Amino acid sequence: METLGIGLFLLIIMMMLLSGGIWIAMTLAICGWVGQAFFVNTQPGKNLFSAFWESNASWELAALPLFIWMGEILFRTKLSEEMFEGLRPWLNRIPGRLMHTTVLGCGIFGSVSGSSAATCATISKVALPELKRRGYDENLALGALATSGTLGILIPPSITMVVYAVAADASIIRIFLAGFIPSAILMALFMGYIAWWSIRNPSKVPAADPPSSFWQKIKKSGNLIPCAGLIVFIVWVLIAGYATATECAAYGVFGSLVIAAYSRSLTWENFWEGLMGTTRTSCMIMSILAGAAFLTKTMAFTGVPRELAEWVNSMHLSPYALIGCLVLVYLVLGTALDGISMIVLTAAVVLPMVQKAGFDLIWFGIFIVLLVEIAEVTPPVGFNLFVLQNMTGKDSNTIAKAAIPFFLCLVVCILIITVFPDVVTFLPDYVMGKEK
Repeated sequence: METLGIGLFLLIIMMMLLSGGIWIAMTLAICGWVGQAFFVNTQPGKNLFSAFWESNASWELAALPLFIWMGEILFRTKLSEEMFEGLRPWLNRIPGRLMHTTVLGCGIFGSVSGSSAATCATISKVALPELKRRGYDENLALGALATSGTLGILIPPSITMVVYAVAADASIIRIFLAGFIPSAILMALFMGYIAWWSIRNPSKVPAADPPSSFWQKIKKSGNLIPCAGLIVFIVWVLIAGYATATECAAYGVFGSLVIAAYSRSLTWENFWEGLMGTTRTSCMIMSILAGAAFLTKTMAFTGVPRELAEWVNSMHLSPYALIGCLVLVYLVLGTALDGISMIVLTAAVVLPMVQKAGFDLIWFGIFIVLLVEIAEVTPPVGFNLFVLQNMTGKDSNTIAKAAIPFFLCLVVCILIITVFPDVVTFLPDYVMGKEK
């Protein structure tokens, strides 16, 4: 228990630094330094530099800035607007009609951006004015956009998945494959709620547009071809084994540049803005990963993860009880931290515990991503809430209240993958075979 006391002491220091506004990367590094300087007979300076180098000198991590850049390119061009126009004609006769574009648009854009905030901002910028102009319920639209924006981190390729794979030393390709079926289930839950709400509130749903012919719908759907082709190409070369995840990210950047240039929406100004946005985001994430790597070394030296795993194991918790405890922990963390920080802050402690309990790390990765999605719409630090607040002027608590039904859909999805874990592991096992 003395070792666990060290871990608790470092956790208290971490919470004090975070509450004081210290950068997350600096907080992690400071906690790692304190742990090694006062509780371990080692050289913190030497370990600090080695941890920073080892965490960033990773071929797998090279996919991270590339996926971010791909999302920035699409975010700053008119390709997202064309996707919205292509989806609209097919939804005219479904209960909820154009409201479903919030989910489908976020799903399509999220599959090529890998970012929750970028997905939420892009689709909201296109969908909100159009939905309000046509008389759709604003609260339903806000709730749908806030939560559907989180699909950007669940539908591969995903920045958060890459970070988890690096932290867990797991296969990025298997993590990507594992996200497809849960993301389809989550989209179905969101769209199901929209349809149910629309049937119960017919007076709040505008009349359908004049019907269009099949060929008119096909013509409109031509707007979907560029991004859909990019998605299909990236997924195909990844699954077929022709390219690694990093190479797929490079293809994605090249493809998005070509599409943007062909559509005449690529300018030197938005190219430079996208590059700078990519640099800022990538440096922030890699700094956090470096600080987390140093803290991980400290945890390894002190033996906290091993002690904690053995302590949890001694409690003889059932798998569902352990999962329940982890859900509560991550829900609490989600009120104060962003998703990537949640992963890197807890990886050193939680992953050994999960492995000792017999959970598949690929399955646990999707479980974590779904909890991160919940964190994106949980006040006070809900990134998607901030995005919509800046775009609409609505208070973030108002948006969070509108998102409650969709929040519950996320909870239902977590229950489904917990009760039926094969939903997550089936596709990676089928495509790549079971891991030995």
